[in-house]
Amino acid sequence: MKKINLIGSTGSIGIQTLDVIRSHPEKFKLETLSFGRNFEEGIQQIEEFKPALISVSSDDIAEKVKKEMTYTAPVLSGQEGLVEAAVYGDADMLVNAVMGRIGLEPTLKAIEAGKNIAIANKETLVTAGHIVTEMSRKHGVKLIPVDSEHSAIDQCLHGDSEKEVSKLILTASGGSFRDLSRKDLENVTVKDALKHPNWNMGAKITIDSATMMNKGLEVIEAKWLFNMPYEKIDVLLHKESIIHSMVEYIDGSILAHLGTPDMRVPIQYALSEPDRLDLKGGDRLKLWEVGALHFEKMDYDRFRCLKMAFEAGRAGGTAPAVLNAANEVAVSLFLEGKISFLDIETFVEKALDSHTPISNPSLEEVLSADKAARSSVLTYLN
Repeated sequence: MKKINLIGSTGSIGIQTLDVIRSHPEKFKLETLSFGRNFEEGIQQIEEFKPALISVSSDDIAEKVKKEMTYTAPVLSGQEGLVEAAVYGDADMLVNAVMGRIGLEPTLKAIEAGKNIAIANKETLVTAGHIVTEMSRKHGVKLIPVDSEHSAIDQCLHGDSEKEVSKLILTASGGSFRDLSRKDLENVTVKDALKHPNWNMGAKITIDSATMMNKGLEVIEAKWLFNMPYEKIDVLLHKESIIHSMVEYIDGSILAHLGTPDMRVPIQYALSEPDRLDLKGGDRLKLWEVGALHFEKMDYDRFRCLKMAFEAGRAGGTAPAVLNAANEVAVSLFLEGKISFLDIETFVEKALDSHTPISNPSLEEVLSADKAARSSVLTYLN
């Protein structure tokens, strides 16, 4: 039985991870659980799975949890609690399902503790991919992708030599506004942006999908996960979200991973790989019902955030950390109604233009660049 530490349990990926564990109690056991401020969802999870340790975002939520729990277990809070939930006990794997840069430190500590990492937290590899991958090699642990696109590539590669690969092809649905012109985007609302045509995701990642920043972050992730230069990574618009990604080989062959847009599939594979388990309650792909698949070449002028992500990735050093930090703040401002949709990319561009990347940065330099970028974005409101 594989023991799992889970951080970010009440988000979309966390909830679906627990669904996989629930479906296969003979295969997986939840050791720890952490969540932010969603107390109602969190306490239900605690009572069902009874983890050995719990971590929450604040002391006041910790006190509420202690009062409601029907069994005894440590309840920690804050960043220290999040790290402890990641490294606790003899768990085999950490599932990092938190949103944002806060997932970086728990991941590094879990790697040091010798735990394999099922990584859904894009920001960890985007901000400090060089550090994370080096540490994983040093400690002999695996970085297992949870994103559907990276899981698809991982399965298509099936251990093939990098020399045999011509290109990694990430597919993108295009998000909520894929059929709108840039002129049409000037007056879109938060409500409009949160209507993703294919996937059921959290608010932040849904906005990132609409700007295409989500795909940009995935491009940077792919560089680190698969040790692939940016020249060998491409993005293709595919509105149906049936092909999750592809690998093109030097002989012209292309292997594609197809499936329904159900995040439990890549989550379950991350937990069980190299074995496959029955996906209980999942819909099977019926291509005759789909009828046709459509593809379009990516328009980088239309999706400026994707273009900026490639540029930041190629610049390297602290540039990706600034890209991510600026985007996190800008998306929050948009969700709060303080800026327009197109302001997101404008604010990110300003942050990148004002930053001089530091090559091969230390963790402290990465965190410093992240902090400075967040502060600078807030000044653009004035």
